[in-house]
Amino acid sequence: MTNDARDALPAWQRREQIAAMLLERGFVRVAELAESFGVSGVTARTDLDALVETGQAERVHGGAVPVGQAQRERAFEVALAESVQPKQQIGALAASLVQSGQSVLLDVGTTTLAVARALKARRDLSELVIVTNGLSIALELESEIPRFTVIVTGGALRPLQHSLVDPLADLVLGQVHADIAFIGCNGVDAVHGVSNINLPEAAVKARMVASAARAVIVADSSKLGRAHLGTVAPLAAFDTLVTDAAAPAALGDELSAALEHAGVRILLPSDS
Repeated sequence: MTNDARDALPAWQRREQIAAMLLERGFVRVAELAESFGVSGVTARTDLDALVETGQAERVHGGAVPVGQAQRERAFEVALAESVQPKQQIGALAASLVQSGQSVLLDVGTTTLAVARALKARRDLSELVIVTNGLSIALELESEIPRFTVIVTGGALRPLQHSLVDPLADLVLGQVHADIAFIGCNGVDAVHGVSNINLPEAAVKARMVASAARAVIVADSSKLGRAHLGTVAPLAAFDTLVTDAAAPAALGDELSAALEHAGVRILLPSDS
């Protein structure tokens, strides 16, 4: 469709197409809609507001997500705006586990993005090799080249998380053995271990765990005691859980006992 044709679309038809894009992608940006339909940013925001009024969308920073997205997999931008301080604390504590010259696997996610930012802030680090399947993480670390070597796995792009998954991600990760892997997740459970809401991403996370000498869970307290569809690995596959200050109240006796039995050390911000 040409820009002229898009300009000619009546508002109701444009909004129908935007609603379809929301369902397909899970997130749309105002700037993307303005460019795609040849309208102003004000018009794009008005279209999204109209979808909100009809119960088809929820507004988030920079765009919108489908209604009820929070009950399913959330867009990266939605999660990024939540629990900012706990994620920053987790990121700093996780980054403190890394030494110069090491190789690091960074899973996709907003908590692992916080780890990337904390690694970036550590000016004492050098000669790190960081492999990631997160485009947002790779872009965040781009300014640190050549202090850090940044490798992107490749693979099929998932727009909702800006993540790269199989078929190619598995090929790359199968050829490396990193010192440490930082794995984000949607759930840490006594019985089901570490899990994720999305199956393709869960598969990549599992490969990262297998491709590292040491695997570390980075998860805020809202993830504790939860289990989701995609199994990443049992608790015993990890040696450390880095979480936030609210974790002691969220862990519960069963999960605490399971982590202790699996030999998983729990690191809280107060431990730094």
